[in-house]
Order: sequence, then C-alpha cells, then structure tokens
Amino acid sequence: MNDISLLKQALPYLRHHKKSTVVVKLGGEIAANKEALASLAGDVSLLVHVGIRIVMVHGGGPQATEMQKRLGLEPVMVGGRRVTDEATLDVAKMIFGGKINTDILSALRAQGVSAVGLSGVDGDILHANKRPPTEVVDPATGEKRVVDYGLVGDITAVNTELLSLLLEHKYVPVISSLASNAEGDVLNVNADTVASAIAKDLQASKLVILTGVPGLLRDRNDPKSLVSRITTEEAKAAMKDGSVAGGMLPKLKALVDAVEGGVGRGHIVSGTQPGALLLELFTSAGSGTLIAEPHDQIEIVDGKPRS
Repeated sequence: MNDISLLKQALPYLRHHKKSTVVVKLGGEIAANKEALASLAGDVSLLVHVGIRIVMVHGGGPQATEMQKRLGLEPVMVGGRRVTDEATLDVAKMIFGGKINTDILSALRAQGVSAVGLSGVDGDILHANKRPPTEVVDPATGEKRVVDYGLVGDITAVNTELLSLLLEHKYVPVISSLASNAEGDVLNVNADTVASAIAKDLQASKLVILTGVPGLLRDRNDPKSLVSRITTEEAKAAMKDGSVAGGMLPKLKALVDAVEGGVGRGHIVSGTQPGALLLELFTSAGSGTLIAEPHDQIEIVDGKPRS
C-alpha cells in the first residue's frame, strides 16, 4: 500500500478520533530505549496535533529492578507485580517519579508536545489503601499461598479533575504509578492498573498498553501467533486457564476491566515497532491486539472504523 492510500485510509479514523481521549501506557523497557521512546513521542505529537487528547501512564519495572540490584536488594515479583518494602518504595520514587518521568517529558518536548509530569499523589489523582495479604494461585501448579505485597496499593478512588484541566489546555499529562492514602503514605501501584482506573474515570475512548511484543500471542515464543481481536469474555477465559501469565496477565486484566468499565476499546500494541500505535489507531488491519465487549462488532461497518 502506498503513502497516498494510507493517508486516505486514515482519514475516517482521524475524523472518528478527533477530540476523543486516549490513555497510553508504556513500560520501562520502552522508556529505556531511546529510539523507541523518540518514535513514540513522534506518534503522540501527531495524535495531539490532529486533536486527540492524550494521557500517558508509565511504569519502570526493568529500571527499578536494575537499581534494586545495584543497591544490593533482591527484587521479588509475584504474578507480574512487585513486592514492595520500604527500600523498594524508595527506589520506585526515584525511578518512577524521577528519571523515567523526566525522560518521557524530554522526548515529548523534542517533538513539540507540551507535557506535564505527575504522579498519582499530585492533585489527589489516585487514592489507594495498602493491599492486605492476598491468596494467590500458581497458574502452573495450582498451588495456593498467601503473599504480603508490602507497600503496594489498591486504588480506592480516582480524581481526574486536574487531568481534565490539563487536557482542556492541550497539555499531555505523564503520570507515574505512585498513589497515596488519606494520611499521605505513598504506595506503589501497578501501572497497568493505574492506566485502567484513569481511563475509566475519564471515560476514554481507548486504553492502549504498549509492550515489548506485538500484542497478545497464542504462542509466547512466536511473534507471528498474534491474536488480532479478542472479546472480554475470551480474554477472561484465557486468564483463567493459564494461557496468559506473567507480565501479560496484569495488562490483559487491566484492559478487560477498562472495557467493562466503559472505555470504548482496549489495545495491546508493540512499543518498539516504529509507527505501531498509529497503525493500530488509523488502519483497518491494525498492528496489535484489540479487546472489546462481545456485542461489539469490531469491524468496519458503513465506513466506520474497527478501532
């Protein structure tokens, strides 16, 4: 397909998405990749300049793990989520609220995007309570055990008033995955969960989670086994039977929660493939995995785009 054909195919999508709100979540592996981050910032710049309101949420797992090891701390992960003691929380504050957030702002500025760095503590965006010890099931063995996640928070309320104000004035909020309780105690919250909660509160048209793989794969070792479209019911079945596990599990759960909570569509898209976000939003074939309610057609009907 030539460039002119691509532009013509994008036109109905541009009309469809104009003035809509899209929440984009990126992980630390993308933020650490200068080329990928610069490419993503260029894509976000285009989206902003055609009238789409963008909120970005980021994690920083690989960087946090690297810093923990440099400090002589042993990272502990359960079901794709980080067990957080006091020392680990200090690392999260430094890495999530500091280096990564600033790196993303810098990349956006280079592409002419006015962005504002925040955490969930700013403007009372995210209220959370410390997670109690929780029973988890090993998907491989079926073994049950109780895990104390430490200073990990479960979101109890979202206040997007500040985000709405920034979006009205054409700023891109860039939010790190830290929250606090009523006493001001800072808690570490999974970034996928943060993105889902914010997308629901903003009633976003889309939640897009960027990953290091093309999307949801039938075979984790085969990038060609991409699942292009999946319903929320099919996604829940895949999570229950163990065919989705590890770091992909919280991502898919966050997207299902968002779609069932009123967000128009969910997407898992490569954050390292140049232009993948634009292809997913502006072409009929897309580039990743689209998650929608079972009753959603997920097709182009009468010229209306699948995405």
